[in-house]
Amino acid sequence: MINYTSTRNGFVSVDGATALLDGFAPDGGLYVPQQLPALNYTDMLDLDYAARVEKTLRAFFDFDVNGIAKQAFDGMDDPAPTVKIDDNAFVSELWHGDTHSSKDLAFKVMRGLVERAKAAKNITATTLLIVATSGDMGKAVAHAFDNADGIQVCVLYPKDGLSEFLLRELKAINQPNVAVVGVSSDFDELQSTVKAAFSDEGVSSALGENNITLTPANSVNIGAVVPQIAYYFSAYCDLVNSGEIKSGDKIDFVIPVGNFGGMIAGYYAQKMGLPINKLVVAAMSFTALTDFIDSGAYDINRISSRPAAPVLGNIERLIFGLSGCDAPLTARRMDELKSNGRFTVTEDEINALHDIFAGGTADMDDAMDAIADLFEEYGYLADTHTAAACAVAFDREFVRPTVALSISSPYRSAKSVMTALGEKIPSDGSKLLRQMEDVTALPAPEDLIAVFSAKQIHTDVIPPQDIIKFLTERYCKN
Repeated sequence: MINYTSTRNGFVSVDGATALLDGFAPDGGLYVPQQLPALNYTDMLDLDYAARVEKTLRAFFDFDVNGIAKQAFDGMDDPAPTVKIDDNAFVSELWHGDTHSSKDLAFKVMRGLVERAKAAKNITATTLLIVATSGDMGKAVAHAFDNADGIQVCVLYPKDGLSEFLLRELKAINQPNVAVVGVSSDFDELQSTVKAAFSDEGVSSALGENNITLTPANSVNIGAVVPQIAYYFSAYCDLVNSGEIKSGDKIDFVIPVGNFGGMIAGYYAQKMGLPINKLVVAAMSFTALTDFIDSGAYDINRISSRPAAPVLGNIERLIFGLSGCDAPLTARRMDELKSNGRFTVTEDEINALHDIFAGGTADMDDAMDAIADLFEEYGYLADTHTAAACAVAFDREFVRPTVALSISSPYRSAKSVMTALGEKIPSDGSKLLRQMEDVTALPAPEDLIAVFSAKQIHTDVIPPQDIIKFLTERYCKN
């Protein structure tokens, strides 16, 4: 049985169901396994993706997880295929779920985990999932928990921080158990305010009186991290099964920086015994992670816009592991990050970091060039995040088999993709997607095309200081 402790208090010990449903530890830390389980990839070689996920879930949770992954991926041939680009060059496509992003692989599974954890604990209270988003997470969470019994979802987004497509997609969500609200703040302020709501005794008391509990729905929740461990094991198994590598060969993974929950999942996979040589972080605009890998100093003061919450949150899991699971030290560093915007680690920790991680950067120009090169030379169509990862991978010259994680369908960044391919961009978004289909021969998802004509249902915008008021007024009867 695996229990979970807090990154900030080593005396905390809870079971997996509690860690999943609470999301944050009482001290504000993140839940981490007290000891990572062993998981042998050779036991997964003959399994399909859903069965590989289920084996991973069983390693982390002691409540009933049977059938969760099979139900999550019902009707899909392969939710995470590994595609060969060139010798030693591969892409793990993680976007074949319903909303065409890698978030589907985490949150479709997390739905089943939440439902089973509640059943295991005999919890009848309504679970209110809060997700603050500046990208495709909001839609993925909403879709994953559509009409889930006893679960409400509240999606909060920065009013001026989204692309036109993402904004239209969120405003068009039409599900009875999902609320979508804009917040007149930047994402950093939004996330800080949302996290404060989880520790606000007035909120928890008011919701509790109405038989409602709060749970965070992003990759700070261990229930979103564990399913992502499986796609590392699955990609490795795919390469063994296809004869591209021999069992036991070490490989590299290149991870777009926007998938830091996936980065932590890869870190855990390597610690659990998967033959990973390096996890390569591919940064675009946000270079704090690659600078941290190079120098051991994590500093978010030198960037123009702060990263998404999972990046800020999951760095805590990483430094906890690097420190030898030193919770008091991790707590002090998180206090430093909150007050000063930076912290540093020791030389020994830097060496431990370099044993597993490497960093690389690719700006938007590099990504655009990679989109064109991948399509023209290999006939492979990539979104901007995948292209950045591939650009970093090509710079490393594929000295060993290398898998770039592809976290989003090219159609979710159609304007950038078509610009990179030298195409004229129509003003109508639906026409752009149809044009992209004609140019690339990759079928356009009809639901993404429909976003541009969908009715905009959610128009409420509130100031950040009213988030707690909104939650209590919407979900509390008294």
